[in-house]
Amino acid sequence: MCLEFSGELLDCFVIPVVILLSWFFLLIRYKAVHFIGIVVCILGMGCMAGADVLVGRHQGAGENKLVGDLLVLGGATLYGISNVWEEYIIRTLSRVEFLGMIGLFGAFFSGIQLAIMEHKELLKVPWDWQIGLLYVGFSACMFGLYSFMPVVIKRTSATSVNLSLLTADLYSLFCGLFLFHYKFSGLYLLSFFTILIGLVLYSSTSTYIAQDPRVYKQFRNPSGPVVDLPNAAQAEPSVTYTSLGQETEEEPHVRVA
Repeated sequence: MCLEFSGELLDCFVIPVVILLSWFFLLIRYKAVHFIGIVVCILGMGCMAGADVLVGRHQGAGENKLVGDLLVLGGATLYGISNVWEEYIIRTLSRVEFLGMIGLFGAFFSGIQLAIMEHKELLKVPWDWQIGLLYVGFSACMFGLYSFMPVVIKRTSATSVNLSLLTADLYSLFCGLFLFHYKFSGLYLLSFFTILIGLVLYSSTSTYIAQDPRVYKQFRNPSGPVVDLPNAAQAEPSVTYTSLGQETEEEPHVRVA
């Protein structure tokens, strides 16, 4: 028997994907307050899904519901992978290079996808200045999204950005109230403020990076003498943690033995 899941809740699958990849590949460590904020945000998405049911906005009326659910899960997984790689690239390489490459290869592969899958629908479009203006507006919005996304990820993290994107469905809903006359429910406002509370909780403290003490160990005494690190054979196998936030004090000089 096929279970019908809400599209909004399936979109939340990107959150654990980003967390796991950030933990194992970016070595980011989270505190209890971060997990509490994430749970609160997901509860907010649950409120929005419940509001959709109450107002009759059922999605997925097609026959292949299981295929649709699996595609959403696959898309959320790949989107989480791309966000984590984006964070790694902009932190270690260049944001300008990232934007240039994603623009070049994104246009190339999107063009191939358009030619293969949507060329017939594109030919059926009754082109006029209004439709052209809508395409230009959509392109401008996507340009702004992909241009500012690396800046926000570099200042925060991929997890924080994806938690913030949970409110995107609510913004589209608020626009749909005026454009498409969607039915309104008070649960939508409850969902919005619940997600905001979760974001505030998550952003209330910084995450940490686990680093090898033989190379990256931090010393909090900037005025002290030069500290010698132990040899690799004598170093403890455990890891140390350094905050991702900006430090107000200068780092001491470290000499590797």
